[in-house]
Amino acid sequence: MYLFMAFLLVPVIEIALFIQVGGAIGLWPTLLIVILTAILGTKLVKAQGKLAMGQMRNSFETLSDPAEPLAHGAMILFAGALLLTPGFFTDAVGFALLVPRFREAAYKFLRARINVANFQMGTNGFQAHGAGFDPRRPSDPTKDIIDGDYEDLTPHHDPSNPSKWVDGPK
Repeated sequence: MYLFMAFLLVPVIEIALFIQVGGAIGLWPTLLIVILTAILGTKLVKAQGKLAMGQMRNSFETLSDPAEPLAHGAMILFAGALLLTPGFFTDAVGFALLVPRFREAAYKFLRARINVANFQMGTNGFQAHGAGFDPRRPSDPTKDIIDGDYEDLTPHHDPSNPSKWVDGPK
């Protein structure tokens, strides 16, 4: 139901704002503002995206919880989509999502409403359950051991028949 309301209300808000702004400043200045916000938004998304990628890379290297950098990256990506969409309302929301403090507040708001039950990183045996995540504490090392038997199936080399494609001289 929320998605339906968003798809219904956002275009209505955008049309109303276009009519109001266009009536106040004219058609060409309105179109110029829409084009300039798209260009400025693209540059800001690129810069913020590079910062978010650096934070994400750092969290992976230090084996810390990557949830916040991933969430920031997703919000920056969403901001880019909003800024490329023509309109004043979507531009305002997109520019707000490019402000780091706004993203932090949005992340805290969403994190308070989402419960992570299990979290596991990589194949090194680091594992976390819920909020008690400590990447330096390995899980049970016996879980990484696989017991098995093997049989060597490598064919023995016959020097009189090197190719094995033909039977050789008879």
